[in-house]
Order: sequence, then structure tokens, then C-alpha cells
Amino acid sequence: MRHLVRILFVSTAAVAVGSGFAVSAQAQATTDGASTASDGSPQLQEVVVTAQKRSERLQDVPISMEVVSGQKLNQFHTDDFQALSSIVPNVFVEETAGDNVIYIRGFGSPPANFSFDQSVSLYVDGIYAGRSGQTQAPFFDLERVEVLRGPQGALFGKNTPAGAVSIVSAGPTDHFEGSATALYNFDQKGYDLSGYVSGPVADGLTMRLAVKVLDEDGYIKNLGTGHDDPELRQELARLTLRYAPTALFDYTLKFDYGNSDRIGGLDVSSSLTGPQDPHLVRDIQGAPLGGEGTKGTSAIVSGTGNLKLGDFTLTSVTGYSRFQSNIVNYFDDLIPGGGLTTNSVYNTFPEHFEQLSQEIRLLSPTGRKLEYIVGAYYDNSFYHLTQEVGFNLPAFAYLGLEDTEFKQHAQTASVFGQATYHVLDNLRLVGSLRYTNDQKTGIFTGRLVYGPFPLQPLTNAQGSINENDVDPSVTLQYDVLPRVMAYFTFGRGSKSGGFVSNTFGTVNSTFTYHPETSQNFEGGIKSTLFEGRLVLDASIYDTSFTNLQVSVFNPTTQAYLTGNAASASSKGVEAAVVWRPIRDLDLTASGSYQDVTYDNYPGAACLATESLAQCDPSSPASISANNIKGAPLPYTSHFTGNAQIHYRAELPSNYNLDSTVVVSGRSKYFDSDNESPTFGIQNGYAKVDLRIQLAPQGDRWHVALVGKNLTNTLTTGSAFDLPVPITTAPRAILYLDAPRNIAVEAAFRF
Repeated sequence: MRHLVRILFVSTAAVAVGSGFAVSAQAQATTDGASTASDGSPQLQEVVVTAQKRSERLQDVPISMEVVSGQKLNQFHTDDFQALSSIVPNVFVEETAGDNVIYIRGFGSPPANFSFDQSVSLYVDGIYAGRSGQTQAPFFDLERVEVLRGPQGALFGKNTPAGAVSIVSAGPTDHFEGSATALYNFDQKGYDLSGYVSGPVADGLTMRLAVKVLDEDGYIKNLGTGHDDPELRQELARLTLRYAPTALFDYTLKFDYGNSDRIGGLDVSSSLTGPQDPHLVRDIQGAPLGGEGTKGTSAIVSGTGNLKLGDFTLTSVTGYSRFQSNIVNYFDDLIPGGGLTTNSVYNTFPEHFEQLSQEIRLLSPTGRKLEYIVGAYYDNSFYHLTQEVGFNLPAFAYLGLEDTEFKQHAQTASVFGQATYHVLDNLRLVGSLRYTNDQKTGIFTGRLVYGPFPLQPLTNAQGSINENDVDPSVTLQYDVLPRVMAYFTFGRGSKSGGFVSNTFGTVNSTFTYHPETSQNFEGGIKSTLFEGRLVLDASIYDTSFTNLQVSVFNPTTQAYLTGNAASASSKGVEAAVVWRPIRDLDLTASGSYQDVTYDNYPGAACLATESLAQCDPSSPASISANNIKGAPLPYTSHFTGNAQIHYRAELPSNYNLDSTVVVSGRSKYFDSDNESPTFGIQNGYAKVDLRIQLAPQGDRWHVALVGKNLTNTLTTGSAFDLPVPITTAPRAILYLDAPRNIAVEAAFRF
């Protein structure tokens, strides 16, 4: 069945390419969609977003946010959050063998505890997707991605104390069109085929079908298997139907399916006593739990309806989401400096998840003294996680397998509203409020599958949660000039408590952790200057968290400490500029500075910089007395930023040559949760991407050369200490980001 599905996907994409159902990234959105100023010079294109549940100009929205068009994502084949983080300052993705985690302004939910709700929530076409497995490739055939920094509890609501990412997929068109793109990656020796067809199919009914097939090798040579890890195989499809029989009613139905296999791992060995030394070689001997990697399938069905009730609009958003996945982890057996050890510990994490949600909103008309949105939201979900951990310790003549099982039922109900009062023509007061009730029940069990005796404590736990949260926000907006807006906002966000899902030895007293809350003070300015040729935005913020949810590995006890830090804060500045000095030249830059620290964290796991006298990781009493107040949070750089130059040159015979150069980077940061000053620091870096595209006038087709990370800068997404007796050769394990890769792309559209 799997091979049949793959053949169908490849055939569909190949037919699209061969028949000229074409397509491609148009040159730059800011170029193709530009208008002209009164003096005849080109203006930047207006960007429309739905961050406040209405269609509004980005420059009118009092939120620090970045918007990335689907076209810009396509230019460099940005197909995951790791790649997105190089575009959006103050966003970081912790990459591991398990679930990847998004951090905004230094805050996110560590991947070690699989049942964590995320502090940065993802929404796909309005559907809450709080787990990474809910979408196999989120950046596929998109209209745009909206990244909202800071608490978004009032309007988004579901677990957004650090921010939210809203993904809007491309919709059907009123006229018939199609596209197809084929890319070959020389370094990862594989192809990426994608295409879509869109247009009317009946009176009032339009349709869009998009497919994508990806088959690429990896970039780390695995001496044990002879393959390059991690190989990636994906088949993706989305069918969208929009029915709009009259101007008073429309309904959009989307079916999103994804199948993804990542074969092999991302980790390599490095020294514990020296700086990180990432290299592109690993060795995995044997596979007692099956092939290494991650397999997953996901499906999201969403239905969005809008009904005009006079001047008001009633909106319904219904969603169903499910996924199944299995992660199999081994650790690189190469010993730094030479030699080979045995794979003495390995684990696997089968997951199953289902969610049903419903939201209803009523929008008042705009242009009045008072404008408002009121609504209600409900979701119900089930999550099942099995953890299997195997041990092969020849020195102790031990071979065994233990597992844990976790099941959770959860439901959320909330009501919310936002009102905008026009105090003066140029002064607005915006107030929002959301009330949420979260209920969860959880069961945890541990057992010995085989072996002479358990190496980890096997326990049972169960618990229930019933919480109520109120998240308000207040914003003052003032139009300083006709196209210059300043704002000041206070907002609160919250994330529900939960259960420890995959830590051996969990009992009732340690099973439950508390909800976390955040509050944010922020001031900013958004300006469009020089008759639309320059956009300049900036913000300053102070965000603080209470009961921050954390999970940190203790290599001495070989267990994760999952619970709540007392408090932490992030202070910083963000700025972005877009400038078009002449018609065919666009300059873009954005950057941020932040300072993120624990304000109070009693009971913290020991940091690598603490002596045994300060904190003994083998002593529960010592850990209980340990407080790392003032320490920085891991995965946070002081500086992040990027700059982009795009130039279109007109060539003879009505051809255009588009060149785009992107430089992105960040300052150094800890990427190990024990903040080791040796193996746990990723030094600051800058990476360079380049795209050169040749196309005729009108961009009916194009060919392009795409280079990513041209300087071949090797960086790591995370690191941790692999200790004895888990291994006979203690070492650091580093999870690598992709090195340089160069690809050629061809596309057609009509």
C-alpha cells in the first residue's frame, strides 16, 4: 500500500510537469505586485494579514510580527521551521531526534516531555496544531506564514504564552491556472516535485489540488549502514474546495494529508571536554528496535464558513486532526579521537493523536465608533504515547527492554472577545479578554518487557486537571502621521498544566505540573515612508513568565526533571526595514536583541558550571536547594538577524535575470540544557543563501540555481551528555543542521 501511494504521488507530479501545469515562484512579490507613487517610482506591495481575525494591512496591526509569503518560502525551499528561523529574528527551533520545538523571544516547551503543550502554538488554516506530528510538512503550497511574537491569549487563546505561528495555505482561484516545479539537489542527491491545479469546477464552486513528492538522501555518512543520514521521503497532498453561491455565504473545505519517512539520524559524537566539533560522519551498528528514523502520517480536515448577517459576519471554523508516528533513536557509536563503542541504549516513541475542534466568531462591521469580535471555542483530544527503552550492557551481562505507556484525554472550552473603540480619528483603544477552562485526565504505567531485572524504576501514576484561566490584553494605538502608527500594549498568556509522559519512576506526586503564565509589555512603531518605498517597523518589549514549564536531563541519575521554574523574563528590541530605492532593487533587513534569564528557579537541575559543593546531581536534597537565578535560558542568542538583496536585471530578447542573496545569523548560545561551557555552546555564525533565476517576461517558466549555506557552516540544533553506564565511552551527542547544498530548479506555469 505504501508503495502504491508513492507511485500515485510521483505520477501525479510527473504528469503536472510534463503537461505544462506550471508554476513557479514569481520573481519577488514586492516587485510583481507593486504600485507606483505620485512621482512614478514603485511602491512596496501592501501585506494583508488575519492576525486579529480580520483582514487588515500588516502596518495597521499593533503586534510585533513577521509575515513570510509562500512565494518567498518557495524561493529557497523553506519547508520546515528550522529553515524559517533563519528568516524571522527571535525565533529558534531546537532540533532533536524527537519533536522539534519552536522558541520565540527565548521561550518554548522542551521536547524531552512529549506531552507538553507548546508555548508557541501552530495554527494551520485556523486549526490548532499544538503537536509537531499534526503536520508532516507545514510549508507546502502556502499563501503566507504569520509569526506573532509575545502572548496571543485573547484571540488565539490555545496555549500561546510565548507567541503563535499562523499558516495560511493557498486557496482556489476564480480562473483556471496550474503550476509545476521540479528541483534536483546535487549534494543530497534527490528530487523535489510539486505542482497544483486550480480554478472553477461548477457554478459557485472552485477547487485547488496541490501535491508534493520529496526524495532526498542525507548529509551525514553512516559507516555502519553505508547510507547518508537522514534520508527523507515525503508525499503530501491538499485538496481545497470553496463554495460561494452568493455574496452572503461562502464555505471552504480543506483536506490535508502527509506521509513522511526520515531514515537515519541527525546525531554525531563530539568531545565532552572541548568545544563542539561537528563532523559529517557517524556509525550505527545494529538496529535492535528496527530502522533508525521517524515515520509519520497526518491528516487535517478544516471547514470554514462565513455568513453575512446584515453588516455583521458569522464565521464557523471546524477542524479534525490526527497523526500517527514512530521515532526510533540510536546514538552515534564513534568515539571522538578514534575508535568505536557499542550502542548500549536505544529507544522508540510510537505516538497516536486525534483532535476535534470548533470555533464560532461574530464580527461587527468596520468603520464605526465601536468595532468588535466575540466568539467561543471548544476542542477535544486523545493522545497515546508508548516509550520503549532497550539496554545492552555487556560489562554487566545485561540485555533488557522496558517501556512506559501514557494516555491523555483533554478538552478545552473558552469564550473570547475584542473591542476597538475609536476615541479620536487617530486614536484607538483596543481591549481583549478570553476565559478558558482546561480539563485533562492522564494515566501512566511502566513495565519490564524482558530482562533479568528493571534498570529504571517501574511505577504507575494517574491524575486529573481542571483549570480556569483569564487572559486579558489592552492596546493603545495612535496614528502619529497618516502612515505612521505607534502602539503600546499589555497582554497576558497562559498554557495549561499537564502530565509527565515519559519519565521512568513517575508517581502521583510527580505526575502533574502546573500551568504557566506570561505577561508582556510592548511598545512599537510601524511606518510607511517616502510614498510607499520604505517600510520601517520597530518594537521594544518586556515579557515575564511565571511557573515556566521545564524538562532537563540529569546525566547522573539518567532521568528528566520535569516541572516548573518559578519565573523567567525576556527583554529586547526588534526591528525590520524594507526599502525599494529603484524599481528593480529590493533591500530587506530585520534583527533583534534580547536578554533572557531565569529570575528565580529553585530546585533546578545542576548546571555544568556548578561545582559539586554548589550542586550535587546525585543528591535530591542538593538539587532541591539549587537555585540558578540569573542564568540565561538555553537556546537563546543575544543577537539574531538577516539581510536580503534582490535585483532584477532586464536582458535582451525580453528575459529577466533575478538574483537574491540572503545572509542570516545569530550570536552564540547554549544548546545543551545543562549549559556546558565546553560541548554545550554553539558559537555565533552567519550563513549565506543565493538564488539566481532566468525567466522570460511574465515568468511563464523559469530555471534557477539555488544555493543554501554556501559557506558550508556546520551548526548544531542541540547537544547533550551521553554518560556511563549508558555508554562505555562518554561523549557529547550533537544534532546537526544541514550543511551546504546546491540545487537546480525548473518550473512552468499558465
